[in-house]
Amino acid sequence: MSSEVLRLVIPKGSLEQATIDLFRRAGWNITVSPRSYFPSVDDDEIMMARLRAQEISRYVEAGTFDAGLTGKDWILENESDVKVIDDLVYSKVSQNPARWVLAVDAESDYQKPEDLDGKRIATELVKFTKRFFAERSINVEVEFSWGSTEAKVNEGVVDAIVDVTETGSTLKANGLRIIHCLLTTNTQFIANRRAFENPAKREKIEQILLLLQSALEARKMVGLKMNVPEQKVDSVVSLLPSLNAPTVAGLYKSDWFAVESVVSEEVVRSLIPKLMKAGATGIIEYPLNKVL
Repeated sequence: MSSEVLRLVIPKGSLEQATIDLFRRAGWNITVSPRSYFPSVDDDEIMMARLRAQEISRYVEAGTFDAGLTGKDWILENESDVKVIDDLVYSKVSQNPARWVLAVDAESDYQKPEDLDGKRIATELVKFTKRFFAERSINVEVEFSWGSTEAKVNEGVVDAIVDVTETGSTLKANGLRIIHCLLTTNTQFIANRRAFENPAKREKIEQILLLLQSALEARKMVGLKMNVPEQKVDSVVSLLPSLNAPTVAGLYKSDWFAVESVVSEEVVRSLIPKLMKAGATGIIEYPLNKVL
């Protein structure tokens, strides 16, 4: 294998399918075997692996991999000296960002982090949580949670937990109350610093980032095509938001025009009835893979 092949690692687990889907929209087809940590990808310039997000930044820092996608939370937890290329927000379950929060029994008197002085806290994010409390001179015992973190307060195992949430609904369902947000996190595209200094690898990293970003931008947009009679073109075009200006082309041997535009998906449901009233017909909405 050439030394210029980019060794890229993607997260295994909850982010895995969303990552594979994003790469597909960006132009790379990834095939995963459940028995292998090394997916195949239709690009001879990439060697791909998949690992738990919790450990990716450590392996990228060490140079085992040149680049990867992982959470900001795990980069901070591992105190990894990696180059953060960009944020890639692509796997929201809800419209809320993922947050690591401090949660206590809903019936307790705890109202702020300082109230937990001398108490015990369970979390997966041990080192970050220890630093958070140490920086505020709050004396707490932080222990690693191997799972079922939400239940440990009700069981009397710990006094509070630090856990990741988007909506807070799971914590609430387990009788917990959020009293502080420690960290808002998201997926980040990272690189080994030495690999990023290699011109060939840096070019490949930047190519991947460009197309991933364009695929993310395209998720918010759709294409619209329609036919419009000549006397209604100005009225229809005036309704169309666009990246630049709509494309307007005359139909063959006709006084009708084809109008095409790229618009935000959020406005389509209210826009199409207005376009029809303005004289547009044969309206077609289609998805986009990339917007550059």
